[in-house]
Amino acid sequence: QVQLVESGGGLVQAGGSLRLSCAASGRTFSTYAMGWFRQAPGKEREFVATISWSGGSTYYADSVKGRFTISRDNAENTMSLQMNSLKPEDTAVYYCAAEGGTKGWGQGTQVTVSS
Repeated sequence: QVQLVESGGGLVQAGGSLRLSCAASGRTFSTYAMGWFRQAPGKEREFVATISWSGGSTYYADSVKGRFTISRDNAENTMSLQMNSLKPEDTAVYYCAAEGGTKGWGQGTQVTVSS
């Protein structure tokens, strides 16, 4: 298990950008695939993006492809999600997760995109 803490959420206008960060504790971070998920009000949690343990492979949900970029720094035990061209439908609580959530979830950070 790894302890995860997200930061960087906030309120932004449509078309704007935000950068989310996920800080991890423990020595195992660099061995885990990491990902971002989100949950909008009244909806189920959904996958956003994932990155391999080395950072060499990434995968995105179709809804964010070309707008969001996931990255990680294993030396700093951090992962980031750069979100550009934000849309109101991106409004949600964003969670970071290790190994699809099987090794830990963060507490979430709210992202609100106004139209």
